Amino acid sequence: MTSPNRRQLLTGGAGVAGAAAFGLAATPASAGTLGRTTAYTSTANDPNRKVTPGADVAAAANWSVLAGRKVGIITNPTGVLLNLRTIVDEMHDAGTVDIRGVFGPEHGFRGTAQAGEAEDTYVDERTGITVYDAYGANTAKFASMIRASGTDTVVFDIQDVGCRFYTYIWTMYTAMKACVETGASMAVLDRPNPIGGTAYGPMMTDPWTSGVGAENIVQAHGMTVGEMARYLDAIILPTDTNGARLSKLEVVECKGWRRDVTYAGTGLPWVMPSPNMPTPDTALVYPGTGMFEGTNLSEGRGTTRPFELIGAPYVDYKWAERLAGRDVAGVAFREAYFTPTFNKHVGKVCGGVQVHIVEPSAIDPMRVGVEMLVAARSIYTDFQWRYDAYDPARPYWIDKLSGSTRLRDQITAGADVETVMGAWKDELAAFDARRQPFLIYGGPTR
Repeated sequence: MTSPNRRQLLTGGAGVAGAAAFGLAATPASAGTLGRTTAYTSTANDPNRKVTPGADVAAAANWSVLAGRKVGIITNPTGVLLNLRTIVDEMHDAGTVDIRGVFGPEHGFRGTAQAGEAEDTYVDERTGITVYDAYGANTAKFASMIRASGTDTVVFDIQDVGCRFYTYIWTMYTAMKACVETGASMAVLDRPNPIGGTAYGPMMTDPWTSGVGAENIVQAHGMTVGEMARYLDAIILPTDTNGARLSKLEVVECKGWRRDVTYAGTGLPWVMPSPNMPTPDTALVYPGTGMFEGTNLSEGRGTTRPFELIGAPYVDYKWAERLAGRDVAGVAFREAYFTPTFNKHVGKVCGGVQVHIVEPSAIDPMRVGVEMLVAARSIYTDFQWRYDAYDPARPYWIDKLSGSTRLRDQITAGADVETVMGAWKDELAAFDARRQPFLIYGGPTR
């Protein structure tokens, strides 16, 4: 049997999946409307589910928030309801939303593309809706897609993971700038921040902005995408648009989320936001271990536990022993060996560690990452920072991830963990104070 290609996968048939498992009733399909859900009805009584995403709040109201709008949707496989159907399929089948287009981010609308890739613009055969390739689009290109689709309201519904170098918030921000240019409004269907509501890490600085950090926020921002949209609209957007803001920004809030709740406490099913974000545990450590993209160690791509398995062919048991002795809150380090099937060190046995989550609420992901970087740099002379010859003015990827040369310079010079982390204390406190007026959800932060 011939394996399907990406386009064949994208244009497969529809079905109603798994509604009963999450306490939702889907109206049976009638003749000529195969797979159609004519009404979204919540009969949820699952005591383990503590949080209702904004998409489900909107669906329960028959999408009335979008009534009379010409809608373009930024979403991906995480933009699902509790019945595990994508919001695009549900809106289309309900017949109450005028969908003019879908704007696919990194990895694409249906999620068929790997890191740094997207799905080409195509017509979705399931719905007949044009799906535009929005990954890497600048403001002008995004504005042209809004105009071409006839959109007057851009809807954003993606499960973010709370880290500056995860690209979905920058797709949202580009869309915000395009909305200012075209006069379109924006509606965000909010979802929990899976690593909680506390902010961590260094601030991005202007010389180092890129697609993995387009504006000056800290590395783990501690906001939902709805809160982030409010912050960007008020603080950042006017600096890029001659003082203009969105004509209208609506956030359909989650119900039941608190800032001290990580994803495991929400009771929600985890849909992978990207191919290398397989579990909520991955998200918890990603703002720290993601920095290994900026080194010659494998960050675990090409394994089943990316960003939890970290290593290289030159690493031995000494790294795990050093880290185990550091008593890093919330995690434990296990000596591990793995062979990546793609990306760095493909086909080579790598020694290293697996980061195990012991207490999710206690984790500072930046401390996890810095502890690991400082130890690796001090033990192994083969440790190197990734060097990108294509960008000779800014060749070190770690600088784009961390926001400046400071972290690299300090670790290269032999600084200890407390010195590295202490360097961003004041800028983190200033960011935390600045974001307060735009936060929606209560609960303690650490």
